Amino acid sequence: MSKLNRNTENQEHASHLPEHGPIDENGKEVLLSLKNVDITFGKGDNAVRAVKNATFDIHKGETFSLVGESGSGKTTIGRAVIRVNPLANGEILYKGVRISGKIPKSLDREVIRNIQMVFQDPAASLNERATVDYIVSEGLYNFHLYENEADRVRKVEEMINEVGLLPEHLTRYPHEFSGGQRQRIGLARAMVMEPELVVADEPISALDVSIRAQVLNLLKKFQREKDLTYLFIAHDLSIVRFISDRIAVIYKGDIVEIADAEELFNFPLHPYTHSLISAIPIPDPQLEKNKVLFTYDPSIHDYSTDKPELVCIGHDHWVFGNKKEIEEYKATREKNVPLKTITILDKDAPRPEEHHDNIAHDEIQLPPLHDTGSAWYALLSFLLPVIGIIAAMIFKKHRHYRNYKMCKKGAIAGFIVLAVILALFLLALAAVFI
Repeated sequence: MSKLNRNTENQEHASHLPEHGPIDENGKEVLLSLKNVDITFGKGDNAVRAVKNATFDIHKGETFSLVGESGSGKTTIGRAVIRVNPLANGEILYKGVRISGKIPKSLDREVIRNIQMVFQDPAASLNERATVDYIVSEGLYNFHLYENEADRVRKVEEMINEVGLLPEHLTRYPHEFSGGQRQRIGLARAMVMEPELVVADEPISALDVSIRAQVLNLLKKFQREKDLTYLFIAHDLSIVRFISDRIAVIYKGDIVEIADAEELFNFPLHPYTHSLISAIPIPDPQLEKNKVLFTYDPSIHDYSTDKPELVCIGHDHWVFGNKKEIEEYKATREKNVPLKTITILDKDAPRPEEHHDNIAHDEIQLPPLHDTGSAWYALLSFLLPVIGIIAAMIFKKHRHYRNYKMCKKGAIAGFIVLAVILALFLLALAAVFI
């Protein structure tokens, strides 16, 4: 680690990128490094801390996947790497040189050239008014990465062929292509720049299942031929398991676990990672039907006094937790027995009505079958308010909350009408006797 620190100190404020990045204690070249990165949107009371203290390294030539549910901060980190999202705290280093914040213009151009992004939406990421030829050539124009017009045409046509399209497609516009073809155009636009790092932001989530494998194979082909490094952003662990060297799991802005792909799947120590793995569909209808989901509940953690941090527990496995949890994770890992992440009930065994790990029993999940909230309950409760109140209490006890609300509403209206009638009767009676 000391060697890495020395290299970083020497290069951190450079105005140009070095040929190679620093070497870590394992002898691997660190291409990208995030250190205590915070990203905040908004100001004052409306500020939202989207990413909290994110720290990890990406080694040259590997596929590093960032996995989490929607809104967890995956794309926010990816956009920060390409210098779109500013940091509230921390820094991002590329080859040991700081690329976050204000940097020299010469360094900014080198970063744009060396780090490219493939976007999630293949339609929105392409200029509908530009031809495919211009879309792919735009980076070549901006950085003048060609000797003459013939050289530019050659590079563009070679790249279009490599992504599986034809030269005649260059004169067409994005709306004339399918989603898979548009994603290939986006891939060609990134690869023609000959980058070293590609941020792939869920590049296959908007595509048909049959097309996903083709795009993934293209990504792996480019990685082999061009020695590329990928930051692959996804929410589907079933895909990243087979394309990733290492995986980081992020939950609501916190990196909760980092490990090699097989290590993470064999020993998912953080309960959120466990829940993501248990949600992977099983390609067998009967097994999938009898699978019991593990649901993560963040309230199981007590971080009121003992604050959590990302700690290496050995085996290059990092887990987010407080001191007590880290000791438990270490003890579990040292047993070296792969963890059972998926529970399959026997097909003949009765399935429990509710099986939600770590969820309070009174938490509402789905309304009961006959909890319709029919207006008839309100009408009957209005006509017979006493019976309506009794029915409301019974419905509430059995968690028929929609029926309970209708009975309560009707009964209250009935009591108000009865009270008004009684008041008018008493006033009339008083007037007679007076």
